[in-house]
Formats: sequence, C-alpha cells, structure tokens
Amino acid sequence: MKPAVVLLSGGLDSTTALAIARAQGFAPYALSFRYGQRHAVELEAAARVAESQGVVEHVIAEIDLRRFGGSALTADLAVPKGRDPSEMDHDIPVTYVPARNTVFLSFALAWAEVLEAGDIFIGVNALDYSGYPDCRPEYIAAFETLANLATAAGVEGRQRYRIHAPLIEMSKAEIIRAGLALGVDYGLTSSCYDPGPDGRPCGACDSCRLRAKGFAEAGSADPLLTRFEVGA
Repeated sequence: MKPAVVLLSGGLDSTTALAIARAQGFAPYALSFRYGQRHAVELEAAARVAESQGVVEHVIAEIDLRRFGGSALTADLAVPKGRDPSEMDHDIPVTYVPARNTVFLSFALAWAEVLEAGDIFIGVNALDYSGYPDCRPEYIAAFETLANLATAAGVEGRQRYRIHAPLIEMSKAEIIRAGLALGVDYGLTSSCYDPGPDGRPCGACDSCRLRAKGFAEAGSADPLLTRFEVGA
C-alpha cells in the first residue's frame, strides 16, 4: 500500500476523503491542526475518526492563526447563523480563515516528502460549500503545480506529487452517500463552527445547515444529531 497524507479536520468531508483514500488502496497518514480555532472540539472528532479508520499515524500539528485573526473561527467575531444554503455562495463569509488550506497543504506536502509519499488528499468541495476561494478546482491544480516545483523530490524527479480532491465536484448528499457506502460512521464527526463545550452542534451556522441539507437530500438521518438528541 502506497502512503498518502490525508488532511483530517474531523468533519464530514475530510472523513469521507479519508475513507476514499483507504478504499483506493492507500496507507493513510492523517494530519490535523490545532490552529486556534474556536471549534477545537473537531480535533476530538478527528482522533475518533482516525482510530476508527485505522490510519497508520495521526499527527496534530500546532500552529496559532489567532495571531493574525481575520476570521470568525480565529477571532472574536460572530459566526453567521440562520443563512439559507442558497445565500452561501454569493460572498466569501467571515468564517473564511485567510490562506488556511494553503497553510495546511504546505504542512501536508512537507510530511509527504519525508514519507516519500506522492499523494495528498484533501476534502474540499466546490458545490455545497460556503464560498471559500481555496476550495476551487483551479486552486487545487495550482497547488499541485507548486508542490512539484517547490520540493527537492519534485525537482530531482524522485517524486511526482498529486493533490487528490475526490469530493470537489460532489454535492453534500453525494458525499454522504459515498461515505455511507464505505462504512463511514458520521456520528464520530463534527462539522459545527460554534459547538457547545461537549461538541453539541449549534444547528444554525453555515456548516450545520449545509450538513443538514446534505443528509436530508441523501435521505438519511444524521447520527450526530441522534447522539446529542437534537432535532434535524
């Protein structure tokens, strides 16, 4: 099995991307980040998911994006709530963390080079998402080009890097169906931007509403809601 680095937030999308990497025969090395996010309970979810999916190793890297702020996830700004999913792709929301995926992919690339792994998985999605610029196909293609220009292994021809974004053209419902077919337990995951101390989802932030829309369209109950005994 070839090694692959998989970015794992503990959310629905990254968990599905991890399951797809395993199904494609990769030996996954999961990488999560404690970056000063207000929803740090997602790291508990990431640990649960990593254990359930039998990753080779799970690393939680420590960086502090609160020093820069600029996002409702890393600064004292209100998380938008109650928005209809149709409103979410008009503007870049305040929950966008400046350059976050670039930071995360750079760490993943560094680890991949050490592991002699040519494959990196990221669970970005360009359909049912909140309008983030670093979730688009052109961004993924650009970073893949950068990866092969910016590493010793790439320049010396020892490795050809590929950034896998298997969910990028899937709706949230399609992502959920794919994960369920692979045996993913979404009750282990956490998607909320503003959860309670115990991980209870708020049910009103963009991420919660997109998740609810996805499960509804997939015709499946969200096991996370059952876990906390909250209404869909």
